[in-house]
Amino acid sequence: MDIAPEVDDSARRLAFGTHVEPEVEVLLRVALSLTGHRADAEDLVQDTVIRAWRAMDGFDGRHPRAWLLTILRNTHRNTHRRQRPDTAAEPADAVGARPAFGAREHPDPQQVHADAQLSDRLERAVLALPETFRTVLLLVDVDQLTYAEAAATLGVPIGTVMSRLSRARHRVRKHLGPHPDPSSSGGSP
Repeated sequence: MDIAPEVDDSARRLAFGTHVEPEVEVLLRVALSLTGHRADAEDLVQDTVIRAWRAMDGFDGRHPRAWLLTILRNTHRNTHRRQRPDTAAEPADAVGARPAFGAREHPDPQQVHADAQLSDRLERAVLALPETFRTVLLLVDVDQLTYAEAAATLGVPIGTVMSRLSRARHRVRKHLGPHPDPSSSGGSP
C-alpha cells in the first residue's frame, strides 16, 4: 500500500501570502475591466487564485503580478470564451470593494479623491470608446498596469497596447473638446 507523502503546506502558504494575496485587489480591478460585471470579475479572480494556489509549488517567485495576470487572462479566455463583455464596469465599482482576502478595508484616500474628480463627461467619453481601446485605457490608466502587464493580460504585443492606448487617449481628449484656458477663468469677458 502506497502512502502519499505528506505535503508541507507551510511553504506554500507563505509563498501564497507573499506573492498572491497582495495582488488580489489588482486582479479584481483587471477582472472587472475584462468582464464588465462585478459578479463575473469576482468569479474570475476566485478561479485565478485557486489556479495560483495549485501552481504555487512551480512558481519561481519572480514577477508575481505578471504570472497572476497570465493566469487570469487564460482563465478568462477559457471560462468566458463565448461571452463578450458588453460594457466596461465603472471604475467607481472597485472603490469600497472588499475581495475575500489580501485587500485593504479602507480605500486609498488618493484613489477616492481621484474617483470623486472623475466627471460625468469623462466617464461618458471612456464608455464611448470601442471595447479594445477602453480595456487598454482602463488597464493602464485606471488599474495602473505597466504596458508589459497590460500586454500580458490581453495577450497582445506591447506595441499594440501602446497604439491602442494612444488612440484611446486621443479619442477621449477629442470627446471632451478643447481644454479651457485656466488663465481665462478670472471672470473677465
